[in-house]
Amino acid sequence: MKITDLVVTPIAFDDPPLLNAAGLHAPYALRIIIEVKTDENISGIGEIAGGSAALKSLEQARDFLVGMNPFERNRIRIAIEKGFENVQDTMNVGYAPKNIAKRVYSALNIALLDVCGKAVGKPVCDLIGGRVRDRIDFSAYLFYKYEGAGGRFGFGGHDPEATGWHKFKENQFLTPDEIVEEAKAMCDEFGFKSLKLKGGVFEPQVETDTVIALYKAFGEGTPVRIDPNACWTLETSIKYGKMLEPYLEYYEDPCKGQEAMAELGKAVSIPRATNMCTTSFEEIPSDIRLGSDDIILADPHYWGGIESTMQLGKICSVFGRKLSMHSNSHLGISLMAMAHLGVACPEIDYAMDTHYPWQKDEVIKGGRIQFEDGALSVSNEPGLGVELDYEALERLHQNYLSCGYTERNDEIEMQKVVPGWKFSTHIF
Repeated sequence: MKITDLVVTPIAFDDPPLLNAAGLHAPYALRIIIEVKTDENISGIGEIAGGSAALKSLEQARDFLVGMNPFERNRIRIAIEKGFENVQDTMNVGYAPKNIAKRVYSALNIALLDVCGKAVGKPVCDLIGGRVRDRIDFSAYLFYKYEGAGGRFGFGGHDPEATGWHKFKENQFLTPDEIVEEAKAMCDEFGFKSLKLKGGVFEPQVETDTVIALYKAFGEGTPVRIDPNACWTLETSIKYGKMLEPYLEYYEDPCKGQEAMAELGKAVSIPRATNMCTTSFEEIPSDIRLGSDDIILADPHYWGGIESTMQLGKICSVFGRKLSMHSNSHLGISLMAMAHLGVACPEIDYAMDTHYPWQKDEVIKGGRIQFEDGALSVSNEPGLGVELDYEALERLHQNYLSCGYTERNDEIEMQKVVPGWKFSTHIF
């Protein structure tokens, strides 16, 4: 089997005005859909964060991919690494590893595994060792949020046809009590049994009050996490960490850098999680030496793909780390890639993150994937078990062409609401 083409399609889909430490989500989220085509008429699909820099890199990867055997993924990875070793990285994603070849191969790896699974008639999870669990849990991802549905409905606009959760999520959620209502609605809709709050938005006391309100509303049987995206100083992280000790399942990146996170661990007993201070294999030795964290929140879209994330799990087990999964705005291809990894990786100890409830569009046949009691299982269908809906792909591609966005920049979006707002000054 030989690869004959790589088709790269940028898309844009509705995203509501969610607040985070870097600012505000734009009305459209950007992703790139890739198809790896072969001479045996078998195609594999993948999905990765969008933007012009990522698009250019993936288009350049075509020259290194055509003619290769999709089963020889190590050879393909080496070719990508050599091909991009002198390419300057311009991708504007602050938490991603600064390794353009790894991000390019991450996207390709998911699609290559989809090809191989279809070729041998096996699901992707079977190609990486098989299921160790029948289903994988996901967590309710809670955001402070302005009113509105985003996308074609605009900032503050509403979808007149929305019902259920999609209608509810158009509301404004800015106070602890409102976030509790958001959490109840999301859990009622999707069955999630753990909660994560995206912090770094308001004063730490407000966010601490929100965590405590969530804990009291749901009870100790529902784990709660907070992620201030490294916008708290070490001193602030210690101060509020001590307040939060009775309430948190884990404390994700409250402060910036491995050294600060290590010092935090000496002062606060909550397990520390990261997808910011340790984001690549190259950073693991210093992580272990310093004792920077207890849990690594991996992402197959940045760590080198599904197989590399499985390898990360083994390293975590050797050095006493635990593993879970990071997320950003995504659609069903990414969700199913995460689910295959989740059911196959023994070292995943926590419910995984997902932005999926905040999205409404879809690019796969059959429409939106349904959670059952906050979890997903994977079928025995070959590959990822999902197929592209080409009509939906074309519609979302036209969104990309017409929306005016070519890169994600939450700071610029926030300045439309709060003139002069700067991420660099948004540190507590």
